[in-house]
Amino acid sequence: QVQLVESGGGLVQAGGSLRLSCAASGRTFSDSAQGWFRQAPGKEREFVAGIRWSGDRTTYADSVKGRFTIYRDNAKNTVYLQMNNLRPEDTAVYYCAASTRYYYGRDYSQYDYWGQGTQVTVSS
Repeated sequence: QVQLVESGGGLVQAGGSLRLSCAASGRTFSDSAQGWFRQAPGKEREFVAGIRWSGDRTTYADSVKGRFTIYRDNAKNTVYLQMNNLRPEDTAVYYCAASTRYYYGRDYSQYDYWGQGTQVTVSS
């Protein structure tokens, strides 16, 4: 079992920055790939970014490339999502997910554990 707790969401103006954190407990964190997803009202959950268990490989949705950075600190059992140059269309609930299958892509069905989500609101 892996328990995931997100934090760092909030209200920010367009062009601003936020850093989301996802603290993991339970199963050895360093064995799990991690991903960030988001869901806006009335929309389906969408992939944002993923990171390999070792931290040396990452992947991003086209909509966030060059603005968001995913990274992890296995010593702290935490994965981060640094979000810069935020836009109103980034407004959503952001979810952290963990995969025990070494998968860090955009297929949410490949993730085994999910956090409760944290709200990010970007005002124009």
